[in-house]
Amino acid sequence: MATFVLVHGAWHGGWCWRKVAEPLRAKGHSVFAPSLTGLGDRVHLASPELNLDTHIADIVNLLEAEELSDVILCGHSYAGMVITGVAERAPQYLRGLVYLDAFVPASGQGLEDMLPTERREANLARVADEGAGWRIASPDPEFWKVRSPEDIAWLQRHLVDHPFASMTQPLLHSDPWLKFDNRTFVLATLNKESPFHPIVESFGEASGWRIETVDCGHDVMVDEPEWLIQLLESTVKT
Repeated sequence: MATFVLVHGAWHGGWCWRKVAEPLRAKGHSVFAPSLTGLGDRVHLASPELNLDTHIADIVNLLEAEELSDVILCGHSYAGMVITGVAERAPQYLRGLVYLDAFVPASGQGLEDMLPTERREANLARVADEGAGWRIASPDPEFWKVRSPEDIAWLQRHLVDHPFASMTQPLLHSDPWLKFDNRTFVLATLNKESPFHPIVESFGEASGWRIETVDCGHDVMVDEPEWLIQLLESTVKT
């Protein structure tokens, strides 16, 4: 049996992994799906001071406090930033990495640096006009190509504003994924204009990454949970 730590993306919370976490636990795996500070069930802790370092510390502290080892660490979307920082600071707890339609930053990049100019400018305007200068509201789930009306309604009930400093803070690192032969990138292909297509194209055939594609929207854990469960279990055998 394996240990999985599932890290959600921006605006989400640990709740978004329900369709994946519960079946994995039923199979006997150990699964942790924490909410990052200021999000999900920890939204009451939201403040302008929250940044990427806070969220990296959330996961490093979880690994330490629970005395975990041989962890498959999976990060969705924004959490690609988080798991990169965790792999840099605490690789001794990890067995492998899964970037789930997620950002893979070069050293010194923040998430916003990896977005097209027009989207960065729109985000800055939204933060200034609607987010008191420090938070950004979630797009509608249909923006991520979520297909089921029930899932869209579920997401809309739980999505919260995200602390914008965590998206602008640059992350310094030494390409920590290179420490792991067991590293996977999952590309959701339904949105042809997502920022993750160029990331996959940049890897190259000799990069050592396992590349998997799934024909669904950005929230793979919501749209294709059974597929994702199989993918995660396959990384245990790598």
